Amino acid sequence: MSSEKRGMLFIVIGMAVFCIQDIVIKSLENQVSLTQILFFRAALGTILLTGLLWFLRKPIKFGSSYPLIAIFRGSSFFLGFTMFYISISKLPLAIATSLFFIHPIIVTIISIFFLKISIGFHRITAIIIGFIGTLLIIKPSIYNFDWYMLFPIATAFSYSIGMLLAKKTSDRDNAFQQSFHIYFGGLILSPFITILVTNAFPNMEINQLQFLYIPWEITEFDTLVALVIIAFTGTIGIFSLVYAYNIGSPQSNAPIEYVLLVFALLAGYIIFEEIPDLLSFLGMVMISLSGIYIFIRESVREEIVAAEKQW
Repeated sequence: MSSEKRGMLFIVIGMAVFCIQDIVIKSLENQVSLTQILFFRAALGTILLTGLLWFLRKPIKFGSSYPLIAIFRGSSFFLGFTMFYISISKLPLAIATSLFFIHPIIVTIISIFFLKISIGFHRITAIIIGFIGTLLIIKPSIYNFDWYMLFPIATAFSYSIGMLLAKKTSDRDNAFQQSFHIYFGGLILSPFITILVTNAFPNMEINQLQFLYIPWEITEFDTLVALVIIAFTGTIGIFSLVYAYNIGSPQSNAPIEYVLLVFALLAGYIIFEEIPDLLSFLGMVMISLSGIYIFIRESVREEIVAAEKQW
């Protein structure tokens, strides 16, 4: 299997486990502090990844050859996904996920200038089809605009830049190191922001930030189990995506991430009784087909390249 195909496979794995993580986080709305969830995920994720490297007898490296980029990625991932997790507590899971999927368009545009990669007609077409499918699901209207919808869009920007930086720095920072950097962002910023806000603004009444005032405590065994699930799925998901962007191109990986929207629609229907309408189903089909088409097109391109080499 080529590196491009392996990258796309790891994208699917990452999206599947992230959907599980999102379901658990959404179910914990107003029960556990979001910053506590992110801290626990980062702490256990760091332990799990360190243990895996020790078991495989691979070098454990926490540092970076690009320290400023590592700090920026860790911070932007934390802030971006904090906004996303706030949004899924206020919006249907599929709607928040749909808005997040503006990021393949961002990745494609930025990669032209940032990575100097040319974009083919077929990939552009597939991404456009996927984005149209997303619009069919969210059905945006200026008359019922919800400000929470801006949160996953902000996440999309931070995610796009972070994945491109992962590709750019993969020559000297491996996927394990880059995963550690994301965890360190959560370990440092989660308690820092909570302490800062609760001490500096003890009586702040902003609904979007009420999660900062929930005490950090685990009083029930079910809560502990939920946090462990979040940590495990988050660890697998983060590493899968970082590894995928290390071995594959952003243009091949980005459209495959639309599969998360399919997972989110199914989870919303089965678990949260969020029933999509006919247009949403049509959008789901379009998004799925766009990702499948990219995979088929990549296979055709590889066969052509292999045939040319034989000649």
